[in-house]
Amino acid sequence: VVRRRLLQRYEHQPFISCLAGFYSCRWKRYQRRRTEPGKCCCKTRECIFFPLLVGAFCFSLVFLYMWGEAKNDYNNFDWYNYGNLGFWFLWSLVLLIVSAILFMYITLLLVLAMCLLAEGQQLYLHWSHKIGTFLVLGFSITALFILSVLWGDQWKTVRLSFQITAPYLHIGAITIMVLLSWPVALHTIRADKKVVQVIIVGPYLAILLFLFLIPLGMYSPCIREMGTLGPKPALIGHRGAPMLAPENTEMSFQKTIEYGGDGLETDVTISYDGVPFLMHDSTLRRTTNIKEVYPNDTTQNAALFSWDTLQELNAGMWFLKDKPFSCMGSLSRADQNQAMNQSIYKLSNFLRLADSQNKLVIFDLYRPPEKHPYRNSWINRTLEVILNESGIRPNLVLWLENDMRSFVQSVAPGFQQTVGSKAPVEDLLMDNIVKLNLAYTEMSSEDIRKYAEANITTNLYVVNEPWLFSLAWCSGAHSVTTNAVHTLRNLSQPLFLMTPQQYNIMWILTDLTSVLLISLIFAL
Repeated sequence: VVRRRLLQRYEHQPFISCLAGFYSCRWKRYQRRRTEPGKCCCKTRECIFFPLLVGAFCFSLVFLYMWGEAKNDYNNFDWYNYGNLGFWFLWSLVLLIVSAILFMYITLLLVLAMCLLAEGQQLYLHWSHKIGTFLVLGFSITALFILSVLWGDQWKTVRLSFQITAPYLHIGAITIMVLLSWPVALHTIRADKKVVQVIIVGPYLAILLFLFLIPLGMYSPCIREMGTLGPKPALIGHRGAPMLAPENTEMSFQKTIEYGGDGLETDVTISYDGVPFLMHDSTLRRTTNIKEVYPNDTTQNAALFSWDTLQELNAGMWFLKDKPFSCMGSLSRADQNQAMNQSIYKLSNFLRLADSQNKLVIFDLYRPPEKHPYRNSWINRTLEVILNESGIRPNLVLWLENDMRSFVQSVAPGFQQTVGSKAPVEDLLMDNIVKLNLAYTEMSSEDIRKYAEANITTNLYVVNEPWLFSLAWCSGAHSVTTNAVHTLRNLSQPLFLMTPQQYNIMWILTDLTSVLLISLIFAL
């Protein structure tokens, strides 16, 4: 009774009660302990878990940032899983949602810990949150390891993204350091030994100094003088407009043309009876209804079917069923009906469409498998269709296939010779190469400028996200292959573009403001 009465005299501390309740499940005041001056903020056991909490936050932040910037390639990730699992699902979106939830959870715990430290309270992480911390830490490290092994190129995407996001990340990091200055100043002042004060303040000041100076090492082609930005890159529809229509179908290419695309990209396979047609996968399982029509042939190579058999298949219903992109909008009733009635598209019809609309074409040409009648004459057969059956003007064809290039140049000198890898300028000019077709991860403004000086233009693939398109624009790319012609066409300028003077002012003002605020907090 006496204890209850004494407790009733304590002043109410609803804010601290909420902090300790959510962090430690200690809602009552007598369950909490204040940190005594000169003492550690927590017991020895808790001193182990607090660094784990900080580590879980850092790893989850890195993974969330990496996976968020990987959105450009989510379709490739889902396609990879489809090949291994045998069914289509938006695993990329699930992974993004899970990583975001885990990051928000661990961030909330860290914020609660910082607030408790600022209020001079001892830390005690509840056992359930300790389990949660281990789960977040384990998930983040495992996910980063697996993606690094299976999809290591995503780290190149992350490095490219810094050329756009670094100024904003710098401001965010400085803001966090300003907020952390309050608990750091509090515990520094309360420390009774100089050594302890140095241990607390030293790392904080070192990190702060590093953040102040890090812009010195930053480079971005989007930080440039006024008037030096080149023209907007041309847009080439990757398999048409696969976010709006079934890929590699007539409807998909018509959508690209409708939204102002400058070119069309596709994949060409040759049927068993010698008809070149458009198909990306080696089998027909993903993009046709072969499972219903020929259930025993779902794993057979697409090139081993005759054209008559291929014409029986529907190439559009899968699109409405699987919804291959997480950012797909809803289709109108007319578009849905049109998509449901798409069939496999012939190369000759594709070329006639491109020629009628004056669109460039570029395609990957797949060699037929062993024992195919056109195994050794695949290029000749494709040239017959291009030159004799389609009637397309040669200058609209970007010829990418490297085999028999000299022969192709002799029979079709009007083709724009294109190569899929970097090489010395002298070698490219010797082979009459006029365009490079490179993965966006090989983007380099210096290389693009070097090739442009030799009249060799650069196309980057596959560029879907506005930030990545902005970077390609600033880097001087002549064109990009994209799944998102309908969105990128609306960009009138890069998302991030400023002069060096503007960036320097932003950098200096950020640093000076933070120094002033941190000094005031330590002084108070």
